[in-house]
Amino acid sequence: MFSTARENLFDPPAEIRTLREREPLSRTTFTDGHTGWLVTGHATARTVLSDPRFGARAEPGHPPVPRAAILEEDPADPAGTPLPQGAPGHRRYRELLTAQFTDRRMGLLAERTEKAAEELLDAMERAGRTADLVGDFALPLSSLVLCELLGVPAPDRERFRRDLAAWSAHGASTDQVTAAFAGLAAALHGLVLRKRAEPGDDLLSGLVHGAGNLADEELASLAFLLLAAGHETTAGQLALSVLALLRHPGRAAALRAEPSLTEGAVEELLRYLGVVHHGPTRAALEDAEIDGVLVRRGEIVTVSLAAADRDPTRHPDPDVLDLTRDATGHLAFGHGTHRCLGRQLARVELRAGIDALLRRFPRLRLAVPADGIPLRHDTQVYGVHRLPVAW
Repeated sequence: MFSTARENLFDPPAEIRTLREREPLSRTTFTDGHTGWLVTGHATARTVLSDPRFGARAEPGHPPVPRAAILEEDPADPAGTPLPQGAPGHRRYRELLTAQFTDRRMGLLAERTEKAAEELLDAMERAGRTADLVGDFALPLSSLVLCELLGVPAPDRERFRRDLAAWSAHGASTDQVTAAFAGLAAALHGLVLRKRAEPGDDLLSGLVHGAGNLADEELASLAFLLLAAGHETTAGQLALSVLALLRHPGRAAALRAEPSLTEGAVEELLRYLGVVHHGPTRAALEDAEIDGVLVRRGEIVTVSLAAADRDPTRHPDPDVLDLTRDATGHLAFGHGTHRCLGRQLARVELRAGIDALLRRFPRLRLAVPADGIPLRHDTQVYGVHRLPVAW
């Protein structure tokens, strides 16, 4: 079993870096004792993630690291049975969702995201001269963006936000997580029924009244999948990106002086930070030779995206945060046909959040020593539990 603990704020664990330097595909042991393969090289990762000989889902009983059960689930069919990734039904879901991420919808969402970011910063400023950028900005912004995407009515958004926060809260009890999960599930099912009766200009309405003819259970499950994939990951990336900029004040100053650099800077921050510890995971559907190594049918392969994106054969000086770098081809959103569906949404949120913060608070700084910031080593998404700042 490989460690998720990082020796410093931004670099992958030393053990993973050592493996990459030795061999891009190596044997490893998963949390349940089963052996499998770990990919740490960039080219090898792209191969595994795009090769049809590897299914997009491994056996759920052999996770590379412990994770919440909901993240192992796919949308349910009308009978309530999860569909395995790679099955025809799963491809159909991806196609239906992809069709809803139109340029027009993303443009409107970008405007609303910028407005939501400004409103959150207004609230922070009214409250004083210090804040926790995780609880006061990154997580609320992520939940507001998801509300906009799904068309959650304004009166319901605060409850929706609270349930999302409780569902992902560090140290929450099983009862609290269960209650939040139930609250979100009920809210999404009710939202589906509402969109059937009163469609709006949002993604969920598009799915409800689109060509897919999906059942209510499928629609609610797809909406939940978007929450699971896009809430903590994007909020964690935003908070860690701001921390990286605060630790490199010269780079933050460059973005303030030239906001047009933000789009490229976001891609470099996605490459550099690697907030998903390990994953995605694949299973060999047949015997497959990769880099001269034979992976047997049924064996599990997991990809360390963080290690692959620090591969010097793909990105020169990979351990340097270079906001002018062409980070095209990074793997933060995966690769191939199963690339993250919400990648456009995440980019909209990251650009708006970073730009608004740097512009509104030019004197933004850490309110505690960097070594006092609690890190998320023990969760699926790496980052910080809190990020106290002052201005």
